[in-house]
Amino acid sequence: MLRRLFFLFPDTEHAQRVVDALIERDVQMRRIHAIAQGVSLGTLPEATERQKKDTKFRLEWFIWNTNLMLFIVAVTVFIASLVLGSVIWAALSLFVMLLTFILGEQFAVKVPDVHLTEFTDALAHGEVLLMVDVPVYRVAEIEGYVHHHHPEAAIGGVSWTIDSLGI
Repeated sequence: MLRRLFFLFPDTEHAQRVVDALIERDVQMRRIHAIAQGVSLGTLPEATERQKKDTKFRLEWFIWNTNLMLFIVAVTVFIASLVLGSVIWAALSLFVMLLTFILGEQFAVKVPDVHLTEFTDALAHGEVLLMVDVPVYRVAEIEGYVHHHHPEAAIGGVSWTIDSLGI
């Protein structure tokens, strides 16, 4: 799983300078995606439709709600098993509740999360959003480089992405 870094730029010229610098720093062009509204991206690498529609948000929503529903079903089975006196079902439902709690906690607390909805106003004002997908060990390096060498860039946060799903 890669991390997606979000950077906002006032215009395409500034974003293009950062893209060129990132390519020199061994970030592959296919891992850089730009989004803008009402502004021509020029030679900036445009984001795919899945990325523009924030498919990752819908995937997260589905996984989170499935986890919650599984927890609720496990609680219901646990209560029913206590009433009926079934120790095996009670133990199994406790195990499922514990598992869904741990997975939900790990997802909610440990995985960084930023959505495109957080950039709606900036994009509406003609700014350019640059999304850069990098391995976890390069997050600090790339953020530090952009922050120190391109003060016009607003660092917008970090999220996760799965390259093979194209989100």
